[in-house]
Amino acid sequence: MIVSTIIALSMTALGAAEQQRAADLAGPTLLDQLAGHWTMTGMLGGKRITHDVDAEWSMNICGSTKCRATRTKPVRQPTKQSYCWDTKANEYRCLWLDNTSGVGLSAPIARGKKSGDAIALVFTQLQREALHTTFSYDRSSDTWRITIDDVTGSKTDRFGDVKLGRAK
Repeated sequence: MIVSTIIALSMTALGAAEQQRAADLAGPTLLDQLAGHWTMTGMLGGKRITHDVDAEWSMNICGSTKCRATRTKPVRQPTKQSYCWDTKANEYRCLWLDNTSGVGLSAPIARGKKSGDAIALVFTQLQREALHTTFSYDRSSDTWRITIDDVTGSKTDRFGDVKLGRAK
């Protein structure tokens, strides 16, 4: 009887450990699809853009992207983003370093949840102002759509709507 109880408890503990491991990996798995070389096209700030984007994952939980505005004039220095999966909070974190304005370091780290093949990040800038950035992956076409909404109070303005396709 004691042996069967120990075996049952061990199996339960192993099952719980496997469930936790699956939950820990659930977040990074989606962003694994972002690794590679991409061409970003669409609208940002009311302007049609084409940018080159490089993304990579490291250490199974953290990733980074670099966006080079080499095809749209004027040419700008790269922006850099770093992403991590927080297993305890079950959410993504994102640090966005942007050189397009003088406030590139003022936004705090964004937090976001995964829902299906989408990640909705929120960068809270001021008490009543935030950027809602959603990454949506289309598995059938191996593309990403990124929307950026500027939310102030109850007003929402679409700042960006871009698509990432694999660079050829």
